[in-house]
Amino acid sequence: MLKTKDLLDLSHSAAAPLLEKTEYPWEALAGIGDFILQLGATLPDAQYDHPAEDIWVAKDAVVFSSAYIKGPCIIGHRTEVRHCAFLRGNALVGDDCVVGNSTELKNVILFDHVQVPHYNYVGDSILGYKAHMGAGSITSNVKSDKTLVVVSDGCERMETGRKKVGAILGDRVEVGCNTVLNPGTVIGRDCQIYPVSCVRGVIPPNSIYKDKNNIVTKN
Repeated sequence: MLKTKDLLDLSHSAAAPLLEKTEYPWEALAGIGDFILQLGATLPDAQYDHPAEDIWVAKDAVVFSSAYIKGPCIIGHRTEVRHCAFLRGNALVGDDCVVGNSTELKNVILFDHVQVPHYNYVGDSILGYKAHMGAGSITSNVKSDKTLVVVSDGCERMETGRKKVGAILGDRVEVGCNTVLNPGTVIGRDCQIYPVSCVRGVIPPNSIYKDKNNIVTKN
């Protein structure tokens, strides 16, 4: 379930050409910036504004004047970037997304219909189609000892080779308010994470995460 094809429906992201080359989705994190620059250069002027260097914003997107956007960045159709959002660069935001008030993005791919609507930090992460992060939930992307991030699934450990890896959320994942997703967390499709959780490792698809000792399969 850790493979890109098992977590993400690539038909719902402009990042499909980048991700389809990967076996595991975190392998795409190193290439997000370059991919945005390549893709941005091909976007039609009739559909996208180019307000600053390396930034492309769909003409039907809504970007509040208080938001800060640093390139490389693409913001998709009908997406809202709300008050005081902070897009720090290397952010590929899909169609019909919400980047909410005081939300910070850095080196991320947000698939279509993703919502990070209130006080979220999402760094070095990929959020699948219709994933939603509740208010105050964040991705922690650096280990406290600064060693390279490892994705752990029970006894299986997969080296990412990266110092910074946040979380990979499969399609339609719901993350409750004030939850911390620790470095290298991978959450399978259609999972629900209880509010105020501290999540690490791999959560199987179609699960409800109540706490680390109480993960149940949905009926």
